[in-house]
Amino acid sequence: MKYITGLLFIVFLHISLNTNAAILTNDLKLYKGNNAYIQYVGRVDFSNPLKPRMWSPGVYIKARFKGKKCELLINDEVLYGKNHNYLEIAVDNNTPYRIQTTGKVNVITVAEGLSDGEHTIVICKNTESNIGYIDFVGIRCQELLPSLPQPMRKIEYIGDSMTSGAGMDQSIMPCGKGEWYDQHNAYMSYGARTSRNLNAQWQLTSVSGIGLIHSCCNMDVEMPEVFDKVNLRTDSLAWDFKRYQPDVVTVCLGQNDGVQDSVLYCDAYTKFIKTVRQKYPTADIVCLSSPMADEKLSSVLQRYITAITESANANGDKKIFKYAFSRRYYQGCGGHPDMKEHEFIADELTAYLKQLKGW
Repeated sequence: MKYITGLLFIVFLHISLNTNAAILTNDLKLYKGNNAYIQYVGRVDFSNPLKPRMWSPGVYIKARFKGKKCELLINDEVLYGKNHNYLEIAVDNNTPYRIQTTGKVNVITVAEGLSDGEHTIVICKNTESNIGYIDFVGIRCQELLPSLPQPMRKIEYIGDSMTSGAGMDQSIMPCGKGEWYDQHNAYMSYGARTSRNLNAQWQLTSVSGIGLIHSCCNMDVEMPEVFDKVNLRTDSLAWDFKRYQPDVVTVCLGQNDGVQDSVLYCDAYTKFIKTVRQKYPTADIVCLSSPMADEKLSSVLQRYITAITESANANGDKKIFKYAFSRRYYQGCGGHPDMKEHEFIADELTAYLKQLKGW
């Protein structure tokens, strides 16, 4: 199989946006972003159905197609005139691979030389909200096929840079080189891995640097105020929680808060858990310790989440749980877990959720 990336700036000039029908381009047909056979999972803005827009890490698109070749049409915000998003591409059972957009308009050949039969593709946004949005304009292939049913299980992962998959992937750029987002890989993060282990859908509700009551890096928002948004980083566009009702929600916050006053922190955490419960009445909510926390912070956070879960249980919510990771994971860039450590974190969480849910 051969993979190619490239740009084409004139491809859209003769494409009518008034119909959902496939358009023939050479030997491939264009199926637009609003085609019913294309599946979207995650916080997506459908206000323009022909260009579904996504900011968050881990938002993914699934499709089935027939033929030897597949191309994607993707627009990139190119935030600040320079940021380009990374995507993870998984075709059939082949090893997933990472690509990067190179401009505002991108036509990307993601598969070529395939067998002349049925194939599946997953396109995952590896970078996060503050790298800018992408629009999924469409897919070109010989024939787009009806989608298969999604897994019934659903999990949501609330968190910060670790949950986003920041600082973990050095396959293209080593730590300390390039741009800070060059090591992002949401598709291989612990949440996405855990869901694939459990045959579940995933949604990463996460932003690097965000905290519960204190965010780092001059960030002007905390998780409780943006939890209900599509673009969490800029606190914009209301999210419709009916679109995704998870069976399990994990909350992994506190790394950016650091050691805080116990009363202030636990009160805020308890209030946030009540908000999550309001949005997801039947979900199991699991409060996680921070996998990258040092010994001091880890001890404090574990003490806090123990008190929070016990209080919630005592007040009648028996579906609030806690889990503390077995050790610290920090071998990636900036003290984050690296690629292998995300696998270990996912293995821990997979085992716990199997026991909790009987999956």
